Amino acid sequence: MAYIKSRKHSPARYLPSRAAAGATATIVALGASMTVHAQSTLSEVRVEAASDFKVDQSASPKITAPLLDTPKSITVIPQEVIRQTGATTLVDALRTTPGITFGAGEGGNPVGDRPFIRGFDSQSDIFVDGVRDAAAQTREIFNVESVEVLKGPSSAFGGRGSAGGAVNIITKAPQAQNFFSGTVGLGTDSYKRGTIDLNRVLSEGVAARLNMVGFETDIADRGPVNQKRWGVAPSVTFGLDSPTKLTLSYYHYQSDDLPDSGIPYNNPFTTGPNLARNGDGQPVSVPRGTYYGLVDRDYQKTQADSGTIDFSHDFGNSMVLRNVTRYSTSSNDYIWTQPDDSRGNFLLNGTVWRRPNNRISDTDAWVNQTSLTGKLEAAGFKHSYAGGVEFGNEKTSKSNYLFQSRIGAPYETYPRSTITGANCSVGAGAASNYNCTTLLNPNPYDPWSYVITQSPAMTNVKTDTKSVYAFDTMEINDKWSVNLGLRWDDYSTTAVTPAYRAPIVTSATIPNNSATGSTTISVPVGGLVPPLELRNKSNFLNYQAGLVYKPAPNGSIYVSYGTSSTPPGTDAGDGADGITAAIRNLEPQDSRSGEIGTKWEVLDRKLVLTSAIFQTKMNNARVVAQDGSTQNVGRKEVKGIEFGAAGAITREWQVFGGYTYLDSTLKDNGFVSGAPSPFNGNVFPNTPRNSATLWTTYLIMPGLTIGGGATYVGKQYGNVNNTKWIPSYIKYDAMVSYVVNKNFSLQLNLNNLTDKYYFDKAYASHYATVAPGRSATLTGSFSF
Repeated sequence: MAYIKSRKHSPARYLPSRAAAGATATIVALGASMTVHAQSTLSEVRVEAASDFKVDQSASPKITAPLLDTPKSITVIPQEVIRQTGATTLVDALRTTPGITFGAGEGGNPVGDRPFIRGFDSQSDIFVDGVRDAAAQTREIFNVESVEVLKGPSSAFGGRGSAGGAVNIITKAPQAQNFFSGTVGLGTDSYKRGTIDLNRVLSEGVAARLNMVGFETDIADRGPVNQKRWGVAPSVTFGLDSPTKLTLSYYHYQSDDLPDSGIPYNNPFTTGPNLARNGDGQPVSVPRGTYYGLVDRDYQKTQADSGTIDFSHDFGNSMVLRNVTRYSTSSNDYIWTQPDDSRGNFLLNGTVWRRPNNRISDTDAWVNQTSLTGKLEAAGFKHSYAGGVEFGNEKTSKSNYLFQSRIGAPYETYPRSTITGANCSVGAGAASNYNCTTLLNPNPYDPWSYVITQSPAMTNVKTDTKSVYAFDTMEINDKWSVNLGLRWDDYSTTAVTPAYRAPIVTSATIPNNSATGSTTISVPVGGLVPPLELRNKSNFLNYQAGLVYKPAPNGSIYVSYGTSSTPPGTDAGDGADGITAAIRNLEPQDSRSGEIGTKWEVLDRKLVLTSAIFQTKMNNARVVAQDGSTQNVGRKEVKGIEFGAAGAITREWQVFGGYTYLDSTLKDNGFVSGAPSPFNGNVFPNTPRNSATLWTTYLIMPGLTIGGGATYVGKQYGNVNNTKWIPSYIKYDAMVSYVVNKNFSLQLNLNNLTDKYYFDKAYASHYATVAPGRSATLTGSFSF
């Protein structure tokens, strides 16, 4: 086929095939992939080693050159790294790549996967097989073949998006061979996981594949926090290895978790007489297992369903027409305790407010892509091209819960009443109806009791996109090539909150810290809330261009430049960048990035080494102007350098990892109270200056592989003020695997070997998320 395909291997690579098992048993290991070529009589067997950590091609047809010759930083996390590290979620997999950190969520900013790439929030820039994956989710790994991370502005590839980059998840697809494989895993903290991967050739040119997972676990050293999920992903392909191919696939996944409540920061006061009580801005010092949530109240339930029709036809002469249509639905429903200390409760009286952040959201998305890819010679140059059109529609409905309190006002979005205003002065426990708890010894099994109803304030968001794009790699000669890409988007988003009658709320007197000692609020009984409609329509053109020089066949040096556009409401109603009245009429934020890099395949082309230096600028960031309005007048900048390695150093020794340095600066953060922002010059939130990862394995004897990894992440600020932060950390992991026989292997993973107490997510205010403690899992893998 002329279009670029991912390396979607069957699980047979984990264990030797039946036919060749006797000849290869002494050389097969989980840490290295072996390709066996055998005569039918088995009189001759030739074994070649290949690196599972090194990937040569992107799965995206928009990447029109091999990765070695693509003028852009692209990290591919292969199946072997995912498997060896014991990853079970997308976040687990992405942690193997430096330069990516993760932000926490709450209510307005939903709980879910929220990667920051090169300093920019990329929660809304996650794709599955090149199609935007709408809505905030916590994504599983059971149906994932590999994960590609495109770094730097990527709107030429995916449309609206952040300046940091994008994540493209490559799913498993039917293969032209029969196999049945799976895993059964047990571990500490009630870890239980089972997967099935079944592939069958049904007839000539027809194959079907089924992937399934069931999983549950507690989180090490985090009290009652737990996760439960299951999923199924069937697919069938007609026309395997023929010019015309059709793949039908379906994906269903749902989870039911008790989410983590995190630990509050130690500096809640920003002004006033209690400012001197503040700590230095990091999370308060409490035992790692301190959990402020409520088991009988808190939960997070998610569900995702999608169906995909993928049709392609090869016209010959390296020209392929492809059409992909996907319809998906997803839901995110949670009530989750945020340990809010905005009023200084624990500094004044040792208590924490159990603020119940919550959200109900449902998203439907429809996307259709038609593309033409191929190769040709024109004007004396060789071209590898890809062009296409895309149409998309996303609809999100979101609301929240109301809590009928026994204290004060009967209805409020949060149970404030006499609690927060008085800094939980009514005391922890029954006096506050268990909305307040102690800083050091919270009881997650407190008998909290409220009447919970869904708010009538439902917001409906609709986003429509129409796009056309073209890419071309033009080979000038064997030393020089030019890589070009262009995309135009017609973007429209509308958020509507219909008129509704407010819940009955009586007046209430709320004590506070002011001189008057109290504040009286009054909401009309059954008040009619008028409708609200917010709209933004934008057209934007993005491009990327690169020049590649090859001093040798196994190396390249490149320079590239790319852009991105982030319009208001780019999250389609379910992310961190929702449309508001303040930004609805603004232009898209424009980001531009230049990069100089080099890529080399060394050690007989088994190991790829990469490095790049880059600078990204956003010159029209949304900030508050001097007159108090929000305008496109801010400036942000991040400069950095990164190094990467993936592949085999020797036949027995493999490595995967890298290092990233980021120097981020808020050049112009607008105005505060009419004066230039005091935060000018500050560091981006969730952007460590230094980060590094390494995963390596070594075949110490036939069938026995040991492996280990280290992750270092520098200090991260949670807010633009740079007053709340989480410390740097380094953690270590280890793995040992053994091939028992041709059909069965064992793998032991030890995570957080030193039992490091650290924080892996920083929210802008209130709290940070605690990483799991030390844990161990033993997984048995079978393949037939």
